[in-house]
Amino acid sequence: MRLENLPKSKETKGIKRVGRGPGSGMGKTSTRGEKGQKARSGASIPAWFQGGQAPLYRRIPKRGFNNKRFRSEFATINLDDLNKFFKDGEVVTPEVLKERGIIKNSLCGIKVLANGSLDKKLTIKAHRFSSKAVTKIEEAGGKAEVI
Repeated sequence: MRLENLPKSKETKGIKRVGRGPGSGMGKTSTRGEKGQKARSGASIPAWFQGGQAPLYRRIPKRGFNNKRFRSEFATINLDDLNKFFKDGEVVTPEVLKERGIIKNSLCGIKVLANGSLDKKLTIKAHRFSSKAVTKIEEAGGKAEVI
């Protein structure tokens, strides 16, 4: 059996041929009504168009402030990660973190967060530290240096 040999179903309906004279019942204005923008050829009006009236998105007042374009985003690292990847007495810098693949890109800098615990004496050089991270680093005998 081939596709063209399948029996015709009643679901498929032929297209309406408009504008073929008065005898067809769909001549003259071709089912477009009388005059107006939608009666003309090439008329495609966007769904949000309100006939030249100021659109809704311009009538509603703008509110709030958005700082997404100018915000500074930092690559974060936790004390747990530093404990895993570094030995006692090592110096942790953004360059070393990138070399070892701990962070992919440093964005605007690196921020050290206090998640986890630190057992090793490390000198950590970063752009920002959380206050709890500084206390945990100093308790372990290390140093937190701001770049």
